[in-house]
Amino acid sequence: MSDSAPTVTAAIATYNGRGLLEVVLSSLARQTHDDLRVVVVDDASDDGTVEWLREQWPAVGVVVHPENRGVTAALNSCVRAGAGSEFVLLLNNDVELDPHCVQELIAALSAHPEAAVAGAKLLDYSRRDLLDGTGDVYSWAAIAHRRGQGEIDREQYDDEQEVFGACAAAALYRTAAFADVGLFDEQFFALCEDIDWSFRARLAGYGCRYAPAAIAYHIGSASLGPRFSEFTLYQNWRNEIWLVAKNYPASAFLRHAHDLILGLLASVAVALRRHCLRVLVRAWSDAARGLPEALSKRGAITRRSGRRELEPLLQSGMSIAYEWFVLGRGRARR
Repeated sequence: MSDSAPTVTAAIATYNGRGLLEVVLSSLARQTHDDLRVVVVDDASDDGTVEWLREQWPAVGVVVHPENRGVTAALNSCVRAGAGSEFVLLLNNDVELDPHCVQELIAALSAHPEAAVAGAKLLDYSRRDLLDGTGDVYSWAAIAHRRGQGEIDREQYDDEQEVFGACAAAALYRTAAFADVGLFDEQFFALCEDIDWSFRARLAGYGCRYAPAAIAYHIGSASLGPRFSEFTLYQNWRNEIWLVAKNYPASAFLRHAHDLILGLLASVAVALRRHCLRVLVRAWSDAARGLPEALSKRGAITRRSGRRELEPLLQSGMSIAYEWFVLGRGRARR
């Protein structure tokens, strides 16, 4: 790995993930594209991660947060660590990359200069015929999920194509796009920050590619805990409100008011099903308190595209709300 401006900086955000890092770092060392630098951003772990890295992986750069600042702040430190590289590869600490993953992600962005990010095909780490995600889907109901998650992989998502957004568990970003779109929003702390960034990138006129030949195996829920834990539900419910307040084109509030209502009702249904209505109330209460800050960011968002351009990319609230009401599913956290 070269010390001078590599093509790719692979950056891993971690918190108390020493037991996971060996897998992802070893898979990075096996990449067929070797012009890359590896950086780990440690968000104030107390499990000896930093010492272990310096002893076992001395070539890996380490950025240390003296206090825990949250997933989103750690991702921004990852982006800053990639300054000087053409691309920054953002990775969870609980993934393993196929040896060709980085090469295939670069190929997808090289073939589509209008795209700001390319996402990998995520497979379950333990059961490798099971899909964990093939690009992020978003609806006007303000509900997001990973396409194909939980389905058996029958190559039904093996066409490279445009998707709404990329899950930052394993995604390659053009570093230049961050200067235009901005960094991840640290108000979010954890969860939905990649959806928010994808939405802003869409508004700025950028595309997003799904690269099925770029494969990553994802343990899932190893970083932040179970998918339906109170922490993940709270973060999702609160951050979804801010995402809408910041990003939705003005005309979308009128045209898709019914979708937004369906999304709110879907959240209530999940809260009742999971016996955590108090978590939803707290999330919405905190979202209301943070609403002025979220709204203040609308003017700073680059808007080269509007509702009309977004319509083909976003699903109706009915289709997504069905998954929440009937199936009890939503976007799994990274």
